[in-house]
Amino acid sequence: MPSLDVLLAFAVTTAIFAFIPGPAMLYAAARTMAGGRKAGLMAVLGIHLGAYAHIIAAAAGLSALFHAVPLAYTCVKLAGALYLIWLGVSLFRATDQQEENATAPKGGRRAFAQSVTVEILNPKTAIFFLAFLPQFVDSGAGLPIWMQLAILGTVVNLIFTFADVVSVLLADVILARLKRSSGVQALVRKAGGTILIGLGAHLALQKG
Repeated sequence: MPSLDVLLAFAVTTAIFAFIPGPAMLYAAARTMAGGRKAGLMAVLGIHLGAYAHIIAAAAGLSALFHAVPLAYTCVKLAGALYLIWLGVSLFRATDQQEENATAPKGGRRAFAQSVTVEILNPKTAIFFLAFLPQFVDSGAGLPIWMQLAILGTVVNLIFTFADVVSVLLADVILARLKRSSGVQALVRKAGGTILIGLGAHLALQKG
């Protein structure tokens, strides 16, 4: 494995990235606003389990496909963006009864499954791992490069998971202070939908 100095730099850099509000953190907060703490936590679980697909791809060198075939990158990016927008629109159209169902076990499983899909369809995650992890790989280490990439990727994912769980818990505390009326619930749900639509639009319009 890399030297202690390199690993320390890796840990500090990863923590900085993790706790700067980004798309994953905003997505987890939006799911919390729409369905409560359980939905938010299930969304975090889905996001970061989905991220392991990108970690495996980076370790195997498959993420380089997005660099070699720009059309593939664009197609996956647009699919992920449209899916996010669809989720946001569905929150706008949801009724109070549907919101209550979202807090049920079935709703938690739905948030998990949707979040796995969102993450797998996010090529930005693949590019991030492909660009970030090799900077901390030691070609002279005893472990093969693919294994170093897998280990470093797992550590990154765990740190980001912790940061996103914190964002869910903070969002839940804020929501708990709001008056639990149907009007407020509907407003909060629409705010969550707006965030998801905004994330989808940002992903679709972002270059490279």
